[in-house]
Amino acid sequence: MKMKNITHFDKVSFEQFQKDFIQNFGVVANMKEIYTNILLPKRATKGSAGYDFFLPIDLELKPNTSIVIPTGIRCMMNEEFVLQIYPRSSLGFKYRLQLDNIVGIIDSDYYYAQNEGHILIKISNLSLENKIVELKKGEAFVQGIFLSYGKTIDDQTFTTRSGGIGSTNKK
Repeated sequence: MKMKNITHFDKVSFEQFQKDFIQNFGVVANMKEIYTNILLPKRATKGSAGYDFFLPIDLELKPNTSIVIPTGIRCMMNEEFVLQIYPRSSLGFKYRLQLDNIVGIIDSDYYYAQNEGHILIKISNLSLENKIVELKKGEAFVQGIFLSYGKTIDDQTFTTRSGGIGSTNKK
């Protein structure tokens, strides 16, 4: 039986984006313009597995430093899916740019979290050649791949998410 696909990307509210942006970059004068120009993830070609996420601002990342990027994006997906986030291959290859959690896991119920399911990406430049990563607003920097997953026949999990990142580990 084929499952109806209800997966889609949209933006978090301006208020949520602004809150997360200020926490990571401070106050900027053109916040509304940055938010308005956020691009939704999309595939580069019909054969692409990953949906490219695009930078909302220009950024420079020196070697051995990290940065948290508020993407302004959230993702609604079928309960049987997970969205996995990876760095774009070319950036990993050229700069050893990587996600600090190696692979980002976006659960289907994250969409309903207190932070509106805002996908925040923390990346590090681990260049061994002292290369500075310079990325421009609108440039693809990570990619998301949807995968379906299974559950055990004796699964008895009925808890619902309330918080954002790391909330499922809290008792």
